[in-house]
Amino acid sequence: QVQLVESGGGTVQPGGSLRLSCVASGFPMENYPIGWFRQAPGKEREGISCINRSGASYYADAVKGRFTISRDNAKKMVYLQMNSLKPEDTADYVCATGDLRGLGYSLSPADYDYWGQGTQVTVSS
Repeated sequence: QVQLVESGGGTVQPGGSLRLSCVASGFPMENYPIGWFRQAPGKEREGISCINRSGASYYADAVKGRFTISRDNAKKMVYLQMNSLKPEDTADYVCATGDLRGLGYSLSPADYDYWGQGTQVTVSS
């Protein structure tokens, strides 16, 4: 059974940092891309980063230069390092995986099949 569990969320002041973790089980994670998404109240789910099987990373413009995605296949972990956080980064953050319909990477939620439960990030002074 595919399972993804996020952790590392919390409340941080603007300009601060957080590192989110996503632990995978029930499937050979090394063979699949992992994406990070976020959803703020009243807004649609937004793809923010993806790391493919080879370790290549992709970012939405809103987080490029501030967020870094990485993976440790031996530990079955994917991380999202978030720096220079802004109030507009406040959201529920979720990791996801799937075959992405054969694409190498995607930031579209529709291309992902399996989702974690999410971890809340609040950026506030």
